[in-house]
Formats: sequence, C-alpha cells, structure tokens
Amino acid sequence: MSALPALLSGSGVGFTLGLIGGGGSILATPLLLYVVGIAQPHLAIGTGALAVAANAFLTLAGHAKAGNVRWRCAAMFALVGILGALVGSSLGKAVDGQRLLFLFALLMVVVGVHMLRGRRSQTVACEPIGCGPVPSGKVVAVAFAVGVLSGFFGIGGGFLIVPGLVFATGMPLIMAVGTSLLAVGAFGLATALNYALSGMVDWVVAGEFIAGGLFGGVLGMRLANRLAGFKGVLDTVFATVIFGVAGYMLDRNAGAFAATP
Repeated sequence: MSALPALLSGSGVGFTLGLIGGGGSILATPLLLYVVGIAQPHLAIGTGALAVAANAFLTLAGHAKAGNVRWRCAAMFALVGILGALVGSSLGKAVDGQRLLFLFALLMVVVGVHMLRGRRSQTVACEPIGCGPVPSGKVVAVAFAVGVLSGFFGIGGGFLIVPGLVFATGMPLIMAVGTSLLAVGAFGLATALNYALSGMVDWVVAGEFIAGGLFGGVLGMRLANRLAGFKGVLDTVFATVIFGVAGYMLDRNAGAFAATP
C-alpha cells in the first residue's frame, strides 16, 4: 500500500502532461512533498524531474501518432534547451529548497496570466515559423531561456515550453502541446541526471511515478485531441492548473524569505 500514493500521483502527472503538455513537474514536486511524503525539496525535485521526463517521452508517442508533433521545432528546442537546463540545474541546487519552491510558484502565476492574455490577442499560424535548417534567433533565445528556468526549478518545463513555442513559432496550441513533450523529456532528463550526481533522486519512487503516469498519459492525450477544436479551452485548463497549484505552494512556503537570525 505504500506505493499507492506514488502510483496515483504519477497518474495525475501523466494525465496533465498528456492534456496540456506541461504541469507535470508543477504537480510532481508538491505531490512528492505533500502526498508521497518525501521530506527534502531537492530530493523531490530530482525525483520528479526523472519521472516527468520518462512520462513525457511515453506520452510523446501518442501525440506523434495523432499528428501533433512538429519534429524539427521539437529537436531544436530540446538541443538548445538542454544546455540551458544544465546551467539552470547547477544554479538551482545551490538555492535553499523552500525559497526555490516559492520563486517557482511566483513564476507559475506569471505564465498563467500570460497564457490567458495571449489567447485573447494572439493569432497563430497553421505551421510553425523560425524552425528551418538555420533556426531563427528568437527560437534559439526562447529555447535557451526556457531551458535555464526548467533546470533551475527542476522541472520538465512544459508549462514554459508550450507558451514559448507559441510565442517563438506561432504554432497552434495543440501542436505546441505535442511538440513540447520532446523538450520536456530532454530537459527533465538533463536536470534529473544533474541531481542524481548529487544523490538527490529516489529511484524507487520515480519508478512508481512512471508506472502510474503510463495510464494517465493515455487519458490526457485523448482528451487533448477532443478539446483541440474548442477555441480557448486548453488555454483555460492550462492556466487554471497553474493558478491552483501556485496558490497552494505560495501558502505552504510563505515564510521562505522571512528574516533569519
């Protein structure tokens, strides 16, 4: 029965990845801390990064079959972003865990607001731009910046990669969701390996998370394809998940920057 919280939590993370391409680590870290019972924030971050990376690669196959992946953009974002993730994760390990979670939650709020505002004003192209043989500077800059933030906060980065892809390439949201999963997996794996070198990964819990995520990922991907034709639905779901978890994490880590003697 001790594995049940990790399996159920993994299912929720997998479902979120399949549905909106992000939010996996946003959910994984607090679930590992407050449901599974991992006591150390850095250990939860490293374990969650590994589990989310594996689930992202597994969910990617379903989105690819549905035609939601633009492989050239996905590969460029992954390759450039991995460099940023390695830099960011090295910096993140040096920051107090509670403060890291508090800053993480603030960033989530900013991204959620951007997604809700963007869906009202942004016109997206049917096919992505800036992902030719020589990628545009905008694509490279956004991919590196997202990678740094992904590594710093110990997340797969889907909730950053999805709006980043829409902003940099103009692709529709459902394509950004599918395309993001290659980069989510790559960023998460780079971050997890960096944390593993410092002994900050619980391999047993990560395996249980991955097993639960298999089931949830399939359900989430199927629902995403059904909702793709409803304008603004995925954007609203995406932002709602972010705001809900951010509020909880801000409350739990409100004293992170309190003065210390």
